[in-house]
Amino acid sequence: MRLTTKGRFAVTAMADLAMCGGTNPVTMAAISERRKISLSYLEQLFGRLRRRKIVKSVRGPGGGYHLARPADKITIAEIIVAVDEPLDATGCGGKGNCFDDRQCLTHELWVGLNECIYDYLSSITLQQLVNSQAKIGSSGAPIKISKKNAKPMVIAV
Repeated sequence: MRLTTKGRFAVTAMADLAMCGGTNPVTMAAISERRKISLSYLEQLFGRLRRRKIVKSVRGPGGGYHLARPADKITIAEIIVAVDEPLDATGCGGKGNCFDDRQCLTHELWVGLNECIYDYLSSITLQQLVNSQAKIGSSGAPIKISKKNAKPMVIAV
């Protein structure tokens, strides 16, 4: 499974919006310049984010985008799903027709992985991501974002 640029760029742009936004809207041109993401690509992503009511747009001079809800109410999974990024490790798209129109031997393993990834990304808010970046900026060292109420995971094969 791999997360494509669509999902990564959407999360990056949303983190930028949360960090740089305040009372004034942030332009896509500013995000594009800071994050080196194509403006036309951002327009596509923000259109999808707006339709899912994750961002709001402001038209006219001084316009741009701002978060539709507080950053602590927006999950990373929500952002990725909003831009139609599949979170699927199965070879069949979750349909169960992997091998001669039946489930392959490892189908349930990949379905379980999908659930773990989705649960993890659902447990991380945009605010947590922004806070982690503030800590990186002050210490220079990367930190791990841990999910709330983490439980050990056992995988039986």
